[in-house]
Amino acid sequence: MDTLKFILERRSIRRYTKAPVSREILLKLAKAGMSAPSSRDTRHFRFIIVDDPLLIDRLGTELPYSKMLLTARHAIVVASDLSVAHGGSSTDYWVQDCSAAAENILIAAKALNLGACWTAAHPRQDRVAIVKKILCLPEGISPLCVIAVGVPTGDDRPRDKFNSTHVHFNQWDGSGQ
Repeated sequence: MDTLKFILERRSIRRYTKAPVSREILLKLAKAGMSAPSSRDTRHFRFIIVDDPLLIDRLGTELPYSKMLLTARHAIVVASDLSVAHGGSSTDYWVQDCSAAAENILIAAKALNLGACWTAAHPRQDRVAIVKKILCLPEGISPLCVIAVGVPTGDDRPRDKFNSTHVHFNQWDGSGQ
């Protein structure tokens, strides 16, 4: 499958088989995340790979909209070391950078025949606090999202999300084309 096909067929997977994913594969996903661009090439990304069933259960239970973690059985938390990120916490560059890293992980998961689903921590401080507490994140490490990773059941199918009325050439003309 070529890269464009992976992107077009990627979707949020919420149903998993509970089959294990090896740490080797999870490290490949983190490597894909680290390949994302970052503002001023600060490389401030931090990835917390979670495969401990007790931690997965806590994340899946305590975070709203994260029940898919209970069957995925694996997660990658995409975070920033704000002491390294360009602009630190005073700008949102870290959010943009970590979002690019998260998207790389989602596409890489599809390429490896895995399912993945992004669930937000930032900007909800209650969710950020839950992730920080469960994973013992130190001060200055800010989680953007928790990505469920697992073997998909095959029930979730890709959808064509393209809408030509959302595309404009050269200027906004109202027609979408």
